[in-house]
Amino acid sequence: MDKIGLLLINLGTPDAPDAASVRRYLGEFLSDRRVVEIPKLLWQPILRGPVLLTRPRKSARAYQEVWMEGGAPLAVHTRDTARQLQELMGADVTVDWAMRYGNPSVATRLKAMIDAGCGRILLAPLYPQYCAATTATALDAAYATLAGLRSQPAIRTLPPYYADPSYIEALRASAERQLAQLDFVPDLLLASFHGMPMRTRQLGDPYHGQCLATAGLLAQAMGREVRVTFQSRFGPAKWLGPATDDVLRSLPGEGVRNVAVLTPGFSADCLETLEEIAMRGKEDFLSSGGSQFAHLSCLNASPEAMVLYRHLIDRELAGWLER
Repeated sequence: MDKIGLLLINLGTPDAPDAASVRRYLGEFLSDRRVVEIPKLLWQPILRGPVLLTRPRKSARAYQEVWMEGGAPLAVHTRDTARQLQELMGADVTVDWAMRYGNPSVATRLKAMIDAGCGRILLAPLYPQYCAATTATALDAAYATLAGLRSQPAIRTLPPYYADPSYIEALRASAERQLAQLDFVPDLLLASFHGMPMRTRQLGDPYHGQCLATAGLLAQAMGREVRVTFQSRFGPAKWLGPATDDVLRSLPGEGVRNVAVLTPGFSADCLETLEEIAMRGKEDFLSSGGSQFAHLSCLNASPEAMVLYRHLIDRELAGWLER
């Protein structure tokens, strides 16, 4: 049990782009009390009724729009990231990946690491900004697995890296590389983060402030304005704003004819970045009078991402792994 393990954790995806698979995935995802903070007795009838009877078919069509040869984009990019990091880290570290919801599960991959002799494991939720509905629940799943073990490994966790200079530099380098490849110059750079209910901020979740900090540091590094919006509203509750779709529809009226959107809260492209922003967001902007629209890819398994993750991992493994 002297091996070192690194487990990358991302949100999750259905196993296939069909209604049955999406229903299973959403049933698990939306049953998490960290995600939907409504009393179970009130929420479960709504979830098992109108939500899971109608939403899976619509979401399945959206997944079909972005599904890749190797599976869901989030799974493909997270797997590629793990594989490249394994090559970079070499035999000193066993690198694997898991999804909080769906497959491969956190429990399965964590147990596989332990069975392979990893007595020291770094859990790395790939969320730059901390939120209870993302970072905390990913670690909850790992801790629940550990709670059932007689012999536990030593555990470390990757802290939020929303303001880490290496993260800001990775975002800057990636964004400027992609901007240089466009055939137009954006009037505005929009940073769209995943939304959260306003209540989470009022209860003390630091996510909103960390998103603003990331965007501010990125704007400073790029020497240009980066406007913050929030996407993916769900349900009737008040969510963090301004809403990305509303802003995209209003920008042409403000004289912004060309826009580029990046999604720095997502470590890898997924349904929310590809279908919601690159497809529907583009349609919203152009149909409202915009001229040129670009969605900038997430870090994914890019060279910029590898530099960032290598820095974060080496720092967190200090004392376990000497470089």
